[in-house]
Amino acid sequence: MGRAKARWPVALVCLLGSLTAHAAAAASAVWAIHGAHGTVYLAGSIHLLPAQDATLPAAFDRAYADSSKLVMELDLGKLDPLEAAGWMVAHGSLPPGVSLRALLGESRYARVSAAAEARGLPAAVFDTQAPWVIGIELADLEYLRLGFDPQNGVEEQLVRRAQADHKPTAGLETLDEELGGLEALPRAEQLRLLDQTLAELDESADDLRAVLDAWRHGDVTRLAALLSREYHDFPALYAPLVTARNQRWLPKIEQLLKAQDNSLVVVGSLHLVGDGGLLELLRKDGYTATQLD
Repeated sequence: MGRAKARWPVALVCLLGSLTAHAAAAASAVWAIHGAHGTVYLAGSIHLLPAQDATLPAAFDRAYADSSKLVMELDLGKLDPLEAAGWMVAHGSLPPGVSLRALLGESRYARVSAAAEARGLPAAVFDTQAPWVIGIELADLEYLRLGFDPQNGVEEQLVRRAQADHKPTAGLETLDEELGGLEALPRAEQLRLLDQTLAELDESADDLRAVLDAWRHGDVTRLAALLSREYHDFPALYAPLVTARNQRWLPKIEQLLKAQDNSLVVVGSLHLVGDGGLLELLRKDGYTATQLD
């Protein structure tokens, strides 16, 4: 659940020329950034992949093999599913006495019910949940219906490999930090987000395939264009999900660049490019990112 929201398209308005200047002809979504001693491999993730197309590009394998530590948004090697579920109940539920039907209105409630039932879930399951949680769960249901499974996603594959290899894992943030921005959205913005999710559910298949193709080819320009298509006018979502988190992560990544050992840092692809993207922030701090082939 905690990883789901990072998959949503958000605004990516960026100076892509500076980010692609060092790209190879056949590129990947992995960049090498060299510090004084060690290297940070910064990789853009697809959090869900279809079983028939789940093999990671070779650059991920090389970066993993050359790294002593795997760092993700959340440390999935230590994340307790029960703790995550408890967080969602505590922070994603409607206040006592608040009716979802009254909050959404009859028309929107009917659309939510129809979307849930079309994906095999009774609409009543949502009756105690906040609008932002409902948006996440509807998107998750649609992704699973299309065959995009988090168990096949980049992080899940890498964390299983790290556990088998006894390679340490770490996280850039806590569950509170990752989902707190959504919880804090004003009610009107939560409803707007739910409306947008409902409007885009039936378009997910083509969008996901296009994003997956751009990611596999390391096509930063195309990836940014695809991810920016729906949310470029939604700064209330972009700020907490992307900008604020990138600013929190930057000093932690730069600290890794001062270490003796190499690290592989894997974050959602939308965090790498765009206004306030990690590659641009690192460039401004004097680091050069070289895209791997």
